Amino acid sequence: MTTTTERFAPFVEKMTAEDIPDVVLRTFGFYYSELLQGATGLIPEASILPVDTLPDAETLPAQYTESGKAALSHTVLIKLNGGLGTSMGLSKAKSLLPIKNGLNFLDIIARQALATEMPLVLMDSYNTSADSLAALRAYPELWSDIPLDFLQHKVPKVAQSDLSPVTWPASPELEWNPPGHGDIYTALLTSGQLDILLDRGYKYAFVSNADNLGAVMDTAILGYFVESELPFLMEAADRTLADRKGGHLARLASGQLILRESAQCPSEDEMDFQDINRHHYFNTNSLWLDLAVLKKVLEEKQGVLGLPLIRNQKTLDPRDPRSPLVFQLETAMGSAISVFEGAGAIRVLRSRFAPVKTTNDLLAVRSDAYVLSDDYRVIPNPARTRGELLVDLDARHYKLIDDLDSRFPFGAPSLLRCDSLTVQGDVRFGQEVVCMGSVSMYNLGNRQKLVDDFSQLGR
Repeated sequence: MTTTTERFAPFVEKMTAEDIPDVVLRTFGFYYSELLQGATGLIPEASILPVDTLPDAETLPAQYTESGKAALSHTVLIKLNGGLGTSMGLSKAKSLLPIKNGLNFLDIIARQALATEMPLVLMDSYNTSADSLAALRAYPELWSDIPLDFLQHKVPKVAQSDLSPVTWPASPELEWNPPGHGDIYTALLTSGQLDILLDRGYKYAFVSNADNLGAVMDTAILGYFVESELPFLMEAADRTLADRKGGHLARLASGQLILRESAQCPSEDEMDFQDINRHHYFNTNSLWLDLAVLKKVLEEKQGVLGLPLIRNQKTLDPRDPRSPLVFQLETAMGSAISVFEGAGAIRVLRSRFAPVKTTNDLLAVRSDAYVLSDDYRVIPNPARTRGELLVDLDARHYKLIDDLDSRFPFGAPSLLRCDSLTVQGDVRFGQEVVCMGSVSMYNLGNRQKLVDDFSQLGR
């Protein structure tokens, strides 16, 4: 009978050839062993309890703001910057995409960091590091004895057929996948970045996604985190129907908070998973870390935190549905809430969760429905008196950034007084177009339809 060690040997050989650090190899081995034992990473509804209430960031006493201001000089800003934006047709760091007033995500993030005098650190991938660091040369004040980035690791994809490492000679890079943003803890350790920060006197880290323009420093939350002496704090927001398929916060019978992602929900529990009246809060992926506690826990666990497994089922080539089926063994950054004893969560306003995931989001943020504040926050235009703006663009013609830009060559139309904009079919917008109320445009023909300059749509 083949042992786990024998089954894992080809992975050891493959990863060693790529100079993958030993702690990463052992971490991957931990999850591979779980896979061999039939682990699915599923969290049944019967094993968890809903989280009914959380402390509210909007009602924190003023004392926390003062404590947060005092802790700023010991706090670092970490942004997850490994994404290429391939879903929008990009082949470089998504954070280099122009977003507002001629500035890209990284420009805005850099200016936010400078405004708070916090060091900025990026967790890059091998694909995003060079371009991102080159872009940040425009901000020499950010460069210091703290490295501006550290790299996310890569791990082998696993063949579903026999649980062996896949080979794909035509495109060897497709044999690997990022191990999810849960890799941040391992990467902080192996890169030396964690020790550098601690040696320089930094105690806390605020971590968030580079594409979440709402994730800005909040000294009241920082003060609450510091005074509560929490090892880990997750920002959570109220789930709406739009969030019902995303992950949610839950609690074990012991009281320990956990995060359950959609890939961890058994199919028979899907109705409970999507019940926003039962599971009230979702993870915004904005986290606060006590760096000394993180170092201590990593040392105790010999670098292997043992975050809950996410077994993602994919095709080897995501663009080719006929390519072999694989498992990607991943973890989520927020799932570390279950690893740190006494970890907490705090309810925040929806405005702190403003990710740009699609061209729908991008068009909305580029429009006058949003403005860039003096402290470099992208916020809803104060002149806007309507509810949430809904943009729904035909994926066939607008999903990719080049297609979007070619159909909005003069930028986004005015959406200040717009409730919703729906576009189906090939439509090109002229300059200074104004949309009001609910606007729906349909072009069922094969010839592109033009919206004239200075048009007013809706009422």
